[in-house]
Amino acid sequence: MRNMLKLGLILAIYATVACVGLAFVYAGTKTVIAERQKTDLATALKDLFPSADDFKEIVDGVTSPDPTVSFNNIYMVTANGTTVGIAVRAVGKSYGGPITILAGVDTQRKITGVKILENKDTPGLGANAASPAYFVDRAAGTTFYGQFDGKSIDDRFEVKGDVTAITASTITSKAVSGVVKAIGKAAGDRLAAEGGK
Repeated sequence: MRNMLKLGLILAIYATVACVGLAFVYAGTKTVIAERQKTDLATALKDLFPSADDFKEIVDGVTSPDPTVSFNNIYMVTANGTTVGIAVRAVGKSYGGPITILAGVDTQRKITGVKILENKDTPGLGANAASPAYFVDRAAGTTFYGQFDGKSIDDRFEVKGDVTAITASTITSKAVSGVVKAIGKAAGDRLAAEGGK
């Protein structure tokens, strides 16, 4: 009985030390991770709108038309004081869980680009949605997410219609298309309300 108590006490000490160690690691890396995410987001926004000089986060006037897609951040994009578009960071449901996407819409009602920020789908299948090495049209050099560049927000965004699916990953393809369509509709409506067509 004494041996069991002794082993239990030793195990409790090890567990406490491990928990304290993890807490210190988390506290030490939390700021670094947050800064890295902020830098990655700024880079992604600039990739969507290379000529823009300001990305101002707004909190109203852009709501998701799809109840399965939630908007986390909305940015009004300007260049030289003129609105050039809207970028939205949104989350939708996919095969492996939530998928986080950043997409831009310009005043011409076109998608300026799509960035897949987080994707937990199956590696080698649904995870190819974010891969710069996975091409839906190898001859043209078009990636899965790249096929949305320049697409009109009035298109159908229908997988196996006007959107080429990822091989063996129809659910992921539909998830990305649905999120981009929701972003396009909401951003287009806001831009139209401001007079941008």
